[in-house]
Amino acid sequence: MDVQSWTFVLVGLSFALYIGVAIWSRAGSTKEFYVAGGGVPPLANGMATAADWMSAASFISMAGIISFAGYDGSVYLMGWTGGYVLLALLLAPYLRKFGKFTIPDFVGDRYESNTARIVAVLCAIFVSFTYVAGQMAGVGIVLSRFLEVDQTTGVLIGMGIVFFYAVLGGMKGITYTQVAQYCVLIFAYLVPAIFLSILMSDNPIPMLGFGGSGVDGVPLLQKLEGLHKDLGFDSYLDGSKSTIDVFMITASLMAGTAGLPHVIVRFYTVPKVRDARKSVGWALVFIAILYLTAPAIAVFARTNLLDTVSNQPYNEMPEWFTKWESTGLLAWEDQNGDGIIQYTGLSSSIPNELEVNRDIMVLANPEIAALPDWVIGLVAAGALAAALSTAAGLLLVVSTAISHDLLKRAVMPDISEKGELRAARIAAGVAVVIAGWFGINPPGYVAETVALAFGLAASSFFPALLLGIFSKRMNRSGAIAGMVCGIGFTAGYIIYWQFLNREISAADRWWFGISPQGIGALGMVVNLVVATVVSRFTAPPSVGVQAMVEDIRVPKGSIPAHEIEV
Repeated sequence: MDVQSWTFVLVGLSFALYIGVAIWSRAGSTKEFYVAGGGVPPLANGMATAADWMSAASFISMAGIISFAGYDGSVYLMGWTGGYVLLALLLAPYLRKFGKFTIPDFVGDRYESNTARIVAVLCAIFVSFTYVAGQMAGVGIVLSRFLEVDQTTGVLIGMGIVFFYAVLGGMKGITYTQVAQYCVLIFAYLVPAIFLSILMSDNPIPMLGFGGSGVDGVPLLQKLEGLHKDLGFDSYLDGSKSTIDVFMITASLMAGTAGLPHVIVRFYTVPKVRDARKSVGWALVFIAILYLTAPAIAVFARTNLLDTVSNQPYNEMPEWFTKWESTGLLAWEDQNGDGIIQYTGLSSSIPNELEVNRDIMVLANPEIAALPDWVIGLVAAGALAAALSTAAGLLLVVSTAISHDLLKRAVMPDISEKGELRAARIAAGVAVVIAGWFGINPPGYVAETVALAFGLAASSFFPALLLGIFSKRMNRSGAIAGMVCGIGFTAGYIIYWQFLNREISAADRWWFGISPQGIGALGMVVNLVVATVVSRFTAPPSVGVQAMVEDIRVPKGSIPAHEIEV
């Protein structure tokens, strides 16, 4: 079978698996729709969390960005894994002990305010739609190449699948579907990496292979560095980002990870408080498998690309080159009419004739290396699993925010459970349509778009949750002012530099040298400062809320300090 046939078979089988799991685990109550009934085992929840969080940005785009940015790409590895340390230590067990369904639920009850709840709902929707844009764009990229349809059609196909199992199964269906999706995506990520590691370094362990010597005896990293310099690209092993931008992007991604609503809701799905910590631990194990492999894939892909296309005749390019050209994600313009592909960096005296979208590197990597067709089809199925698993979790956040936090808790408190469940499914359907539009019109590369969502989460939710757990003095006025100022500042900066003023020279005029991907860390500081100052000049929360804050910080079964007899 050819690549397209293998893709149809493997993608079709994986879709059938997801739909079958969704039907088997269909939600029959609001608790099952929102938090899977609260009975998911820690191991399964850790796997589902990993799939929920390892999106198209992790599977498709992260290694692609590292393959182009080299050392600078390490900010994604550090930020997206470090955030789970914050989750495990600062948020997960306390939020699980609080025992609600969503972040707006916590915000509304903790700060005794429907206004705070509604602000949290709006933030959740804003963050989720920014994040889901990257997922649906990733779906379009995969299907446009491997099923040879246009990107819009690819997004529409993805919308249909997500609509089915997200609307039908809710969190219960999504959780067990994500367990299946994790198995698919991690297998699809590791198989080509192992193939390439053996071919290029004679070592079956990708994490060791890319740092060792190639089959010609030359260390792979040294070979890639030489190719970069010969072709006029920036050094692969030396970073070009400023120290402050590296720090701020890493901090933004870490705090954003700890504040993402679709990740935090996972800790309400386990039976006990201690299971929340176990879930984080398992999630880190499952995530580490992919994240330790990503730099190796980046090096393999970049080396193969430069070896294959640089200074080669266009009419001798393999089939994969023209296939990707047809998607518009790879473009060659013969500027000097010699029929030779000149792929060069900005520092080269020879003009560059080739444009390569970073998001194709992982997907094209097996084709560039001439791996078996079934491996190429497997990568397509894995990429779709990564994108669809996260998209479903995000769309459920939007659905829950509207049906539970807005309708049930604020606008229509007397709505029946059946009516609330119906509203949740309608909201999920509408959210799928909006997400599809964002997928057809994404604001940037997949990982770039997702990084913006993390910045928005860092500047809005993380401070509100942190202060809500560890500060008895924090009140509704402070929380509302902090969230509005934090996300407003961050969104304004992103919109200005990412959409309204996106020139090549913009980096020279960023505030303090901080990129839009890193501004969320500064927005988080704005949130913390504003919230703290406002809370000091306004009335403290009620005695009941202060007691609740103290209670959720005390392990179950222990005696609070003020009750110990001396």
